[in-house]
Amino acid sequence: MTSPTPAELYRRWLDELWNRSPESAHELVTPDFVGHWPDRDVRGPQELAAVIGQTHEMFTAITFTLEVGPMVDGNLVAGRWLGHGHAANGTTTFVGNDILRVHDGRFTEYWNATSVRS
Repeated sequence: MTSPTPAELYRRWLDELWNRSPESAHELVTPDFVGHWPDRDVRGPQELAAVIGQTHEMFTAITFTLEVGPMVDGNLVAGRWLGHGHAANGTTTFVGNDILRVHDGRFTEYWNATSVRS
C-alpha cells in the first residue's frame, strides 16, 4: 500500500478530521505529533482529537472548506481554509492558514494561524 501524497493527506485533514471525525486523528498524525497553536502546543493524536472535539462542541454546526491549496514543498504542505460555525449567538466565520510537516504518510507537526471574521 502506498502512502497518500501530502496534498491527499491535507484534504483528509480538512474533510475527515475537521469536518467529520476528530477520531481520524489516529490515522492522520504520528504518535509524536505536535500542533502549534498561537496559545498552546497540542501533542499526539488523542490530544488533537480532543481539541477538535471541543471546537465542534462550541457550535451546533461547523464546516471547514479549502480556499487555497494545498501547496506542497518537499515534506511541507500548506493550505488556507474558511470555517463557518452556527451557535446560539449567531454565525461565525473563521479564516485559517495551516502548515504541516509530513513523514511516512502522516503529519508530524502543525502550525496554525486562525482569525475570526465575524
